Amino acid sequence: MFMSGSRVTSLSSGRAARRIALAAACCALAAASGALAEDEIRASASGSPGGEIEIRAAGSSVEIRGGERTIAEYRHIASPMKPYLKSWSTPGGINVLRDAPHDHLHHHALMFAIGTDGVDFWGEQEGAGCQMHRSLDNVRAEVSGGVRLAGFTQRLDWIAAGEDAPRLREERTLELREGKSAGASLLTWRSRLTPGPDRGDVHLDGRHYFGLGMRFVVPMDEGGEFSSAAGEEGAVVRGTEKLVRARWCAYTAKVDGRPVTVAMFDHPENARHPATWFTMTAPFAYISATLDLDREALVVKEGQTLDLCYGVALWDGRMEAEGIEALYRKWLELRRADAERAEDAKRS
Repeated sequence: MFMSGSRVTSLSSGRAARRIALAAACCALAAASGALAEDEIRASASGSPGGEIEIRAAGSSVEIRGGERTIAEYRHIASPMKPYLKSWSTPGGINVLRDAPHDHLHHHALMFAIGTDGVDFWGEQEGAGCQMHRSLDNVRAEVSGGVRLAGFTQRLDWIAAGEDAPRLREERTLELREGKSAGASLLTWRSRLTPGPDRGDVHLDGRHYFGLGMRFVVPMDEGGEFSSAAGEEGAVVRGTEKLVRARWCAYTAKVDGRPVTVAMFDHPENARHPATWFTMTAPFAYISATLDLDREALVVKEGQTLDLCYGVALWDGRMEAEGIEALYRKWLELRRADAERAEDAKRS
């Protein structure tokens, strides 16, 4: 969880031991189900313009490379309690993500987590839930029109401590695009959540920061600036923590003296659009796309699916609101085109 007041600089041996035990339990459950026994999966493509792109799933990670450069790494197994995007670089090669900092070990770079019927899948304390890997497929790469694309789909079971049956089943699809026309690295994160078998309705709940959250590298913790499509900073929750409703929210800061901009997009078809964005600047910087679950739980009916789709963009340099809005609109066009292609494929 987030903590106010002085920064936590270390874990007690007891807390560390409990965290290791929880991670081991999740890994053991995955191993027992055969979820860890997957062969290497690889896909690659090249073209001019656009260059090369390769995606490789092996061991516990999915790596996306553009030529000699590692663009992103996704930890999909044994990570320890939830899969997440561990690293991701701007087109200029600046990584913006920080994994498991000493003050909050459960902050895993770019991660998606909420609560279900009172079970916390965000934290990694005793009693927390585990997002257990089931399968990885649809690993793909292509180069078209000067744009490099790589993606995959992961299936997960959200399992509460002490239980065997999943509270939720998730189909998670990540798709990464890069191209000179956008001048950015653009990620689509889609999570489709369905109540587990014989679960009945599921109530999604949690703290005011639960959602798709992003922890930045240390240099970005100081001197950064948030902005949003709403043109306002939002309401203060406590300290520097604020909440603002908008279709996108962005953060600009410097890494080794070089400015970078990160923006997160909320799809208009998401529940409770526009998203409620959680932001904070001290003692560290953080942003999260939330469903405002702290104020009101969201019910997913038995047999129904909650489809959530978010975009995240990385630029080298400072981007103003006009440029962020332009890429947001372009991202929506890409999503519409993808949906039309999917419908055509179903009919054929």
